[in-house]
Amino acid sequence: MKRFSFISLQILIYIIAATVSVMLVFCDSATEKQFIHVQGPDLVLDGNKYFIRGTNLGNWLNPEGYMFGFGKTNSAGFINQMFCQLVGPDMTAEFWKVFKDHYITREDIDFIASTGANTVRLPFHYKLFTDQDYMGLYANQDGFERIDSLVNWCRSAGLHVILDMHDAPGGQTGDNIDDSHGYPWLFESATSRQLFCDIWVKIAEHYKNEPVILGYDLLNEPVAPYFENKDLLNTLLEPLYKEVTAAIRKVDTNHIIILGAPQWNSNFDPFTDWTFDGNMMYSCHRYGGDPSAAAIAGFIAFRDKTGLPMYMGEIGHNTNEWMSDFCSVMEENNIGWTFWPYKKMGGSCFVSIKAPAGWDKIVSFAEAPRSTYDEIRKARPLQEPTREILNEFLSLCLFGKCSAEEEYIRALSLKEERTSN
Repeated sequence: MKRFSFISLQILIYIIAATVSVMLVFCDSATEKQFIHVQGPDLVLDGNKYFIRGTNLGNWLNPEGYMFGFGKTNSAGFINQMFCQLVGPDMTAEFWKVFKDHYITREDIDFIASTGANTVRLPFHYKLFTDQDYMGLYANQDGFERIDSLVNWCRSAGLHVILDMHDAPGGQTGDNIDDSHGYPWLFESATSRQLFCDIWVKIAEHYKNEPVILGYDLLNEPVAPYFENKDLLNTLLEPLYKEVTAAIRKVDTNHIIILGAPQWNSNFDPFTDWTFDGNMMYSCHRYGGDPSAAAIAGFIAFRDKTGLPMYMGEIGHNTNEWMSDFCSVMEENNIGWTFWPYKKMGGSCFVSIKAPAGWDKIVSFAEAPRSTYDEIRKARPLQEPTREILNEFLSLCLFGKCSAEEEYIRALSLKEERTSN
């Protein structure tokens, strides 16, 4: 009996020790995986306020014409079509593959972190999570592969990532920025809405336990102001947000849901219910104009009415003095921000790409009339030098070949210690 009791005691001690060990491992794991979350009008991480300061990785996974110096060839689809007409589909596919490898790398992320930024917003095209033709791939798209790499780089650099669906199925904006067919068909297509929902659920399932991800920016700049029925389209936005949020919450309760407003993320009047999720915030955008608080009084009032955080997802393309003034205004009014964009040709960004010799020939073709095959043939430059120019561009967009815009970065005062409300 005594022997049995002794053995039983040993077993009990072993069980207790094992249980404590498991609990400690769980606690360590939980500590390692602290997620940023909404607390009133603030974001909080580990009990401390987290104020977003950063930039957008635009053009990497959602090409836009103006960042290449193009005018009317301004959407991802238009650019791809133009390149196919210029150098053929095979070289176009190879161009996009190398472009994705070169445009944003670990060096870029380390540089962003060195500026004092804490967040990057990643605009992406929904096609990256389908088997549709996009950026050099005709099936088995590499969306998760690209974002997984970014997440790993950001983890090492101490940055957080906002995932932004910039181009939704059917188009949510109706302009070049969503690579659409000129109308926000998403709101009138049950098929597109289902695909939109399915992709976000797939993304949420993949990243549900990843604390580097700050949140999911469901739609970029929905419903452009050009359409006569925009008021009707506006009423369809909040129900869609509720639908996709409910679907995401079935697989992921960790990440913040970010809701953009219609008409360039500026019109918050259509929103009437800000209680359908306990971990969400709103996103405004603004370019130019008065840099005082009066210019964003509407955003501030909506933030105060809802009691939820307001985040400036896009801002930029202005003088350094304007940006410095407006950064102070945003911080004084507790509105975090990510400037647009991180990298492109020309200035007004963190890092600029030098145009290769002869790039004007690419631009000329992009801007030339190409509505008939005869016009395409007449506008097309010689192949060999054209291919060399494109390859040189791919080399020049590597971080080591780019130029840091020091005055631009200094204007954002990313390393200054400031106190936001």
